[in-house]
Amino acid sequence: MRPTLRLGTIAGIPVGVHWSALAIMLLLGHGLATGVLPLGAPGGAPVAYWVVAVAVTVLFLGSLLAHELCHAVVARHFGVGVRRITLWLLGGVAELESEPPHARADLLVALAGPAASFGVAVVFGVLAAGVYLVGLWALAWVALAWLALVNAVLAVFNLLPGAPLDGGRVLRAAVWWWRGDRAVAQRVAAFAGMVVSLLLVLCGTLQVVYLHSVGGLWLVLLGWFLLFAAQAEQTDFQLRTAMAGLTVADAMTAPPVCGYVSQRISDFVALARQHRPADAYPVLDPDGNAAGLVTLSALARATPQQRAEQTLRDVRVPPDRLVVLAPDVPLADAARQIMAGRLPALVVVGGVLVGLVGTADLARAVDMNSLRGD
Repeated sequence: MRPTLRLGTIAGIPVGVHWSALAIMLLLGHGLATGVLPLGAPGGAPVAYWVVAVAVTVLFLGSLLAHELCHAVVARHFGVGVRRITLWLLGGVAELESEPPHARADLLVALAGPAASFGVAVVFGVLAAGVYLVGLWALAWVALAWLALVNAVLAVFNLLPGAPLDGGRVLRAAVWWWRGDRAVAQRVAAFAGMVVSLLLVLCGTLQVVYLHSVGGLWLVLLGWFLLFAAQAEQTDFQLRTAMAGLTVADAMTAPPVCGYVSQRISDFVALARQHRPADAYPVLDPDGNAAGLVTLSALARATPQQRAEQTLRDVRVPPDRLVVLAPDVPLADAARQIMAGRLPALVVVGGVLVGLVGTADLARAVDMNSLRGD
């Protein structure tokens, strides 16, 4: 998940916020200022409620960041790279570059986040109790108590035994240690995640139907999201397993023919017809460096007059809108980017094009890799 707003880096890890997190923070702030805080500390000024609500919202965002940072720090301790941390609608995600090397590492990485949330809950709980006993501003202890409660709930919820929750990863680590097979452990965690997701959907539906509570819709939404996330995690694991040991160089193919930015469309079409048809053709600059791609559909859409007058520069897709990869990038890491794009990725070394990689190339590489295993 790509962040909408980049916040900077912490310990060398890029941190950002997705727009959905900003939206939920606005809703959370409104709920605090108009509901939770006035109910817990009545008689205050509306401005005071809003000021405290904004502060609580920022602190809650910080607690989510602490949760993900603990995942990331423990993962790096075991040699697992962290691509970035993104806070979003349902919390946050620390994107790891690879899987933990063994079951113990998997367990500790999974437990780090809930442990951080429990720790934050204890800190806010102690502060709330201290403010209450001293008899200071009632609004302050209500806000601190709310932060303690929410972080405790967050920790408990994340420990539900199903992927992609932290509890699902704890279950995966336990099965992995017991059976000695990571693939079996992943399947068990994914199945458990689907069961947990469907139970959440069922509970939310019953809450809406029998209790007439709109809050049940949130459980339904959360359950459906976790269901799709569990399926996506299982698919991603299978993909990484199938591509283990492969790099982009193992999957890339040499382009059948290349064009130049200054080449007229009609001249390039005449040249391309002499070769095997392709969905997209690389376009080079005068120095032979990659300057983009031109698609077969773009060539077909050009009128006879445009083909005679325009060059490939006019109809190409520039490199900044394409996925550009190096040959030594692990194929499993590149696969997501390739599958997310409509066009093949450019494989470039020092600006010079050496190949293309599309979804068909990924499938062929996986099949060939399985044959090598046999």
